[in-house]
Amino acid sequence: MTDLSALAGATIAFDLDGTLVESAPDLIGAVNAVLIAHGYPPLPYESGRPHVSRGARWLLQFGLETAGEPEPAARAAALFGGFIAYYSDHIADETQPFPGAIDALKRLRTAGAILVVCTNKPTGLSRNLLTKLGMAGLFDGVVGIDAVSAAKPNPAHLIEAVQAVSGDLARTVMVGDADTDAGAARGAGTPLVLVDFGYSEIPAAELAPDVLLHRFDDLVDVCASLLDSPRADVGHRQRR
Repeated sequence: MTDLSALAGATIAFDLDGTLVESAPDLIGAVNAVLIAHGYPPLPYESGRPHVSRGARWLLQFGLETAGEPEPAARAAALFGGFIAYYSDHIADETQPFPGAIDALKRLRTAGAILVVCTNKPTGLSRNLLTKLGMAGLFDGVVGIDAVSAAKPNPAHLIEAVQAVSGDLARTVMVGDADTDAGAARGAGTPLVLVDFGYSEIPAAELAPDVLLHRFDDLVDVCASLLDSPRADVGHRQRR
């Protein structure tokens, strides 16, 4: 059995969409509500899902581009306020935590870890979603794109998220699903765990995480193992 003592006082930083929660149905649903309201065809779910990690504005732009809009970026900027209004009202219609996520978070807290959300989603929307899903109380902080000097993949986002909860970057693990999370972790020098069931245009395995996670049942042991090993070993982990 893995010794979990290394988790006491350590910081575990989590991406939100595609890592902790399956939010693509509501995000793509909001994009499609805006598209349909303005006479565009909807974005097919399977086409949109891998791109969710790029953020809502880009997803709306992608939907417009797919629909044949000749100036998708400008049109997305004009329609983005309507998207946010609709999404805010439907943020948790179908969104759910991934299986095992809540249990893993509770186990990490019980072991003494500090938990922070480090997401390119706006802070207010992130807190609203976590509250509706009954997850807000599991985190010591939520640090969205509007609360940092630079967003992921810039390491400043992760560094400032750890600072926001008075954590120690040298005892931090980043858990995410996409290249934005990988870039932030590598730039900040922290171990990286990627889930293989999230929203990534590049397969998570190709982003060379220290651990590739297939299920949340293994997360607590994985984090404890990474934190208990010399930093020189990071990057040479067997994936599980």
